[in-house]
Amino acid sequence: MTDVVRARWTDDIHDEWIRNLLAKRPDLTPVQLGRTRILMNSHDRDCLVTGYEDLIESLVLPDPGDRHVLAAAIRCGATAIVTMNEKHFPAEALSVYNVECLHPDDFIADLIDLHEEVVCAAAKKVRSRLKKPSADDRRISKRIAAMWAH
Repeated sequence: MTDVVRARWTDDIHDEWIRNLLAKRPDLTPVQLGRTRILMNSHDRDCLVTGYEDLIESLVLPDPGDRHVLAAAIRCGATAIVTMNEKHFPAEALSVYNVECLHPDDFIADLIDLHEEVVCAAAKKVRSRLKKPSADDRRISKRIAAMWAH
């Protein structure tokens, strides 16, 4: 663990990503994704946010179904929500709570800018664990190696 980022989520967020991924990837099973959920939760004893439900009704977002995400962010004191669904988390709705919405690409780019050596070392460690890396994995590894060389 690098302690550069403190990822937080809820059981509702888990349920949502699992449901969406199963709809898009019929080759995956609930058991496989349940294992991923368990592994994610074992990452850090404080990664699972609870006690946010009382905030949901008072929040206003373009999609009311996303209010649970903002409520959890507020409850745990998060500074950012990392999502590709940026239009559902407008800056004017989040800024009141000192939370920003970041696209995953921007989040990673910021991490690399701020902690290049730590991010590269973590990426190399994860890459080394792959038993059968895909072509994409090999291409990413080359990019990481090139960054590390600088």
